[in-house]
Amino acid sequence: MDAFWIILTGSLVAVSCAILGSFLVLRKMSMVGDAISHSVLPGIVIAFFIAGSMQSVWMLVGAGILGVLTTFLIEFFHQKGKLQTDASIGVTFTWLFALGVILVTYYAGNAHIDQDCILHGEIAYVPIDLMYTSSGDPIGPKAVIILSVVLITILLFVVLFYKELFITTFDASFAQAIGISTSKWHYALMGLVSLTTVASFESVGAILVVALLIAPAASAYLITNKLSMMLLLSSAFGVLSSFFGYWLSYLLDGSIAGAMVTVSGAIFAICYTIVRLKK
Repeated sequence: MDAFWIILTGSLVAVSCAILGSFLVLRKMSMVGDAISHSVLPGIVIAFFIAGSMQSVWMLVGAGILGVLTTFLIEFFHQKGKLQTDASIGVTFTWLFALGVILVTYYAGNAHIDQDCILHGEIAYVPIDLMYTSSGDPIGPKAVIILSVVLITILLFVVLFYKELFITTFDASFAQAIGISTSKWHYALMGLVSLTTVASFESVGAILVVALLIAPAASAYLITNKLSMMLLLSSAFGVLSSFFGYWLSYLLDGSIAGAMVTVSGAIFAICYTIVRLKK
């Protein structure tokens, strides 16, 4: 049963990241996902100071605010400061991440918030970290419940606003010409990336979630030129990464999350090889 919960958790993280990652890849913003996944750390720590608990919804709020702030600063330095996009990303996320590490190291040492939890995560603990009703009855693993809500939110967002996301992704100039605010949808997408990142922290960590944001989407991008198919394929690749990654870690007695990302990289290599052989 533990294997089921672990694979399910990994699949929820992978599918959520794959859907959002598809839009990041198409918008040529893959490294923005990397920046957000690291720069939300100060928001999490500050939210912990305010709420006094890692269980609070304020964690998601704090991460979301820092994620949007990161996006705003990247755009500000690029447009107003005339920096190249990669330089803007590097400057923004490194100092925000460093600030978060300092806050964690010096001010949250006695709390359940540390670098290992945030950077690396531990998906093996999912089956024993349960959520309970007010009467004390267990509902299920906390990570599964939270990530299910996040995935449903992402699916509703994509289904309800598919047209706006499609137009702003492929032709921002046309979107502006017909009155669609590209900045609004840009920040909405970045907010969801922030939400997904912090919801995935304890399962796969900030570092590994970056790979799940990019690798499945990049694999799907190699073999299809249709957005709807890319979303489906990237999600399928994410689920396969979780399933085979778990059993790979079981065989090797190694990191579960690391094995899942390793399989994700292997899937990308296979897709790349197939595409090259067809040319």
